[in-house]
Amino acid sequence: MPADNLDDAKMPLLEHLVELRQRLLYSFIGMIVAFFLCYAVAGDIYNFLVQPLADATEGQAGRRMIFTALHEAFFTQIKVAFFGAMCISFPVMAAQIWGFVSPGLYKNERQVFLPFLIATPVLFTLGAAMVYYLVIPLAWRFFISFETPGGDGNLPMELEPKVDQYLALVMRLIFAFGVCFELPVLIVLLAKIGVVSAAGLRDKRKYAVLIAFVVAAILTPPDVISQILLAVPVILLYEISILCAVVIEKRRGDPPAEEVEEETP
Repeated sequence: MPADNLDDAKMPLLEHLVELRQRLLYSFIGMIVAFFLCYAVAGDIYNFLVQPLADATEGQAGRRMIFTALHEAFFTQIKVAFFGAMCISFPVMAAQIWGFVSPGLYKNERQVFLPFLIATPVLFTLGAAMVYYLVIPLAWRFFISFETPGGDGNLPMELEPKVDQYLALVMRLIFAFGVCFELPVLIVLLAKIGVVSAAGLRDKRKYAVLIAFVVAAILTPPDVISQILLAVPVILLYEISILCAVVIEKRRGDPPAEEVEEETP
């Protein structure tokens, strides 16, 4: 191959790599800016994350959060700011992803990909809102109920949560519920490209239910309430994904599963 043709073949790849670097740079800058903005209001974000515990212990004297290492409070503020930055900088990252991939897509592919890009933060927010406003308050009241007042020679057992451990648990729960609520996006996208079918999803329903409870047991605190409150929505989202797969197959003109089974020898 002549050198000129070789250079022409390499240039598009180099241009894509340069553009990818720019997109990643813009995403990184957006996250850094968001981090400093969130660090400026890290106290407000901290108060927001601690509010469910404050509500669960409202009116009880002597309640407090503690830290046992000199640097613990500082690094907690860093973690809170980084968590907030990841949340609010996602639109910038999503815009950069769309800007990078959209020129290489056909019109119909752009029509398929864009709704999924929009649905991702929406479903994540729904999962985060559910765990914050429903699951966490119930779980916190359940755990606090194990306190004992003491007396008759017995020492009281009282809750004094560490700041870093509390926030790590809250942020893990928010992340876990947000990611699990992305299940319809993943399944519908796989159905769009023909990797999964509605019939196959129905056949694997019992395994999906089992996996939902196993994942809930791993990601949530060790109490039945929070595990059920994660597993049940995931199962419902799985059922919704099956309905979406049925609609996709009808629009694509695929034969119903019953006809496929009859034609199979």
